[in-house]
Amino acid sequence: MTQITKHPVPAEIAKNALINEQQYNDEYQRSIQDPEGFWGEKGKIVDWIKPYTRVKNTSFDPGHIDIRWFEDGTLNLSANCLDRHLAEKGDQVAIIWEGDDPSSSKNVTYRELHQDVCQFANVLKQQGIRKGDVVAIYMPMVVEAAVAMLACARIGAIHTVIFAGFSPEAVSGRVIDCKAKLIITADEGLRAGRAIPLKKNVDDALANPHVTTVSNVIVYQRTGNPPSWVEGRDLWWHDVVKGVSTDCPPEEISAEDPLFILYTSGSTGKPKGVLHTTGGYLVYATLTFKYTFDYHPGEVYWCTADVGWVTGHSYLLYGPLSNGAKTLMFEGVPNYPSVNRMSQVVDKHQVNILYTAPTAIRALMAEGDKAIEGTDRSSLRILGSVGEPINPEAWEWFYKKIGNSRCPVVDTWWQTETGGFMITPLPGATTLKPGSATLPFFGVRPALVDNLGEPIEGATEGNLVIVDSWPGQARTLFGDHERFEQTYFSTFKGMYFSGDGARRDEDGYYWITGRVDDVLNISGHRLGTAEIESALVAHPKVAEAAVVGIPHNIKGQAIYAYVTLISGVEPSPELYTEVRNWVRKEIGPIATPDVLHWTDSLPKTRSGKIMRRILRKIASGDTSNFGDTSTLADPGVVEKLLEEKQSMSMS
Repeated sequence: MTQITKHPVPAEIAKNALINEQQYNDEYQRSIQDPEGFWGEKGKIVDWIKPYTRVKNTSFDPGHIDIRWFEDGTLNLSANCLDRHLAEKGDQVAIIWEGDDPSSSKNVTYRELHQDVCQFANVLKQQGIRKGDVVAIYMPMVVEAAVAMLACARIGAIHTVIFAGFSPEAVSGRVIDCKAKLIITADEGLRAGRAIPLKKNVDDALANPHVTTVSNVIVYQRTGNPPSWVEGRDLWWHDVVKGVSTDCPPEEISAEDPLFILYTSGSTGKPKGVLHTTGGYLVYATLTFKYTFDYHPGEVYWCTADVGWVTGHSYLLYGPLSNGAKTLMFEGVPNYPSVNRMSQVVDKHQVNILYTAPTAIRALMAEGDKAIEGTDRSSLRILGSVGEPINPEAWEWFYKKIGNSRCPVVDTWWQTETGGFMITPLPGATTLKPGSATLPFFGVRPALVDNLGEPIEGATEGNLVIVDSWPGQARTLFGDHERFEQTYFSTFKGMYFSGDGARRDEDGYYWITGRVDDVLNISGHRLGTAEIESALVAHPKVAEAAVVGIPHNIKGQAIYAYVTLISGVEPSPELYTEVRNWVRKEIGPIATPDVLHWTDSLPKTRSGKIMRRILRKIASGDTSNFGDTSTLADPGVVEKLLEEKQSMSMS
């Protein structure tokens, strides 16, 4: 195995950190021994209209899954993100917007954002939107997307943000499921210089006869290319806000009133609408943001996630804004128009905290020093990773190259369903181990169980469950509580099952091994695909890898690895042998890939997740039905992989 280097807390960080190791240990113990007392105190991190007296009322009992936090309190999320900062921070920047084109950027202050949100909240009311109505938001990464979300929260409407990369079919499926009354979109989106036909996609989605609840579509003008128009239904954003009052007092919202529905990607059949409520979610997003990023007033924070994902909800908008932070919203991609774009943005806006995904890190890593050319990134203080387990090599590259070997990397494990961070380092408290999500956040009680649900102690590997509730937890799946229980609480009774496997080491650190359904069984040995992928990517000539299992009549499953090489390296029979032997050396003979499939590109969704079911089908020669491929960033990649497979079979 590659030697893991431990990274202690840097002295520079320790000096001013909000939480040190001793404080973490003490507070963590208190948080799990006395959750009522702990959260009763921490709940005050947000402003309440009517203070709560009941803190925790939760049950994971079979047939009675019921999750409530701060249930008798009332508050308003929009007021917490905007109004409460106006007196002291009204003229401070709230959102730094960086366009797809490097020449376009702008700053929006808390006062300006507050005015825009109030005005648009009044527009929503004029459109007949009331508390509890659902509004679908299908927008590019523009400030108006944030305005629309905050305006919904201000009046108690429920927003469902649909990622701007999704197809018309995906849009209509979600709109039908949540019965949205209004859709907010743009004429087009911009991404890496290309226009994305958002309004056309909405038109196509609304052509579905099963969409019956949408009365209007509000369209923000982003590019100015004239879209098709349905008179009476379609309204321009700039027209509907004209002359509308910027005075809109925030509605009083109960802690357990719904805030948003977010559909999880990758679910088969009917979309899964994860429902989050207001009070517990906001407390959790606010607290996790503050401590995990060790946020200090005035710092510039950049989360590269799209608003269409939970990361965009919790850690691009609500967590930062509730803390009065300066949050950077980026319309583009990390390698356009040049591979050093991410580093250029860091320098241009003097970013202090950078939170991004392993997919982006690996893509930049494949470019080597070109990714940091002409930049110094000296403003950076904290780095973060989200979305999937990060392999130690990518972690070290991120740490050394982007962060100049001085910024702690917080590798955060959490999910759409958890609302916020569950297992994560804290910069001033945690010795880091590259590739490990380290230790649980306050109030989070993780455990490892075997396949029968029996807890397993000590340094071991198993199914990752959470044994008690936390405030940020999703309350249900919209309109389908039975499915909520079935999905998350039926595998292991009385516990929340994450669907992930994990290893716990001798220091109690957690290492996420990937989805449990991405576990291969090779001759009776359980191997996580993430582990094999990590070993492959550790090879100096490999940029990216994805591993799937294929049926094998002796071993049960064989290992089929899709491998992308770094630029400038060509496949060869020698390299084939070398890479297989490398994995053998890294993990052991049992993990040696049976097949290496060289490819330039993998089938990824627009959020950078690899669509493994497609890889499984291609690997096992089953090309009958690839299912819904509408979320693929590049649909042409499937055809290319099939051709490569064909030529492999022939050779």
